[in-house]
Amino acid sequence: MGFSDAARLSTEASALWQQFERTGSLTVEDWRRALLAVEIVFVSDVVGSGLDWRFTSGFSDAQTIEIVRRLQRKLPRWRGSAQFTQGDDGQVSILDPHRPHL
Repeated sequence: MGFSDAARLSTEASALWQQFERTGSLTVEDWRRALLAVEIVFVSDVVGSGLDWRFTSGFSDAQTIEIVRRLQRKLPRWRGSAQFTQGDDGQVSILDPHRPHL
């Protein structure tokens, strides 16, 4: 997932959130790590919250799916996308800022 180890996942994910709150941006690698962590922790009953998600997060499954899908639509597809570009500094830019939000 791109974190040091499972024990540090929470600490490192919190640091990503704090960085985003401070700067309003993350590198492509940091966005990838954050999205993958949410996807796994939300769904997996083996290594994440899974069926206990609503209790551990305070969000219903429906709310979470809506949020995750919005993030997935805004972030670059890791298999390539014509909607986003990555600068030399690792920052992601949306090519069409007027793209409709689904």
